[in-house]
Amino acid sequence: MAHAVPSHYYLIVSALLLVIGTLGVLLRRNIVVILMSIELILNAVNINLAVFSRMHHQANGQVFALFVMAVAVAEAAVGLGILIALFRNRGTILADEMDLLKW
Repeated sequence: MAHAVPSHYYLIVSALLLVIGTLGVLLRRNIVVILMSIELILNAVNINLAVFSRMHHQANGQVFALFVMAVAVAEAAVGLGILIALFRNRGTILADEMDLLKW
């Protein structure tokens, strides 16, 4: 008989993903890495939703996690489309070089 993994292990993994994702957004200049860091943050949120949903014996958190995944897919598709357009126009994917809205 398999033993269940304690819930706090999942919460620790989620906290680590949140920290890694936040550091990636704040410290990196490459837009692709920033988008992947945002995905890590969203995955940390999904783990928390699933764990707390399981702890309270309700499916609300798991259903909400599915909606978060759908938003993450849309964000990735739109973000990569914008990134490709910017790379074609500017020739770079560094966030510091993206100053199209400056006068």
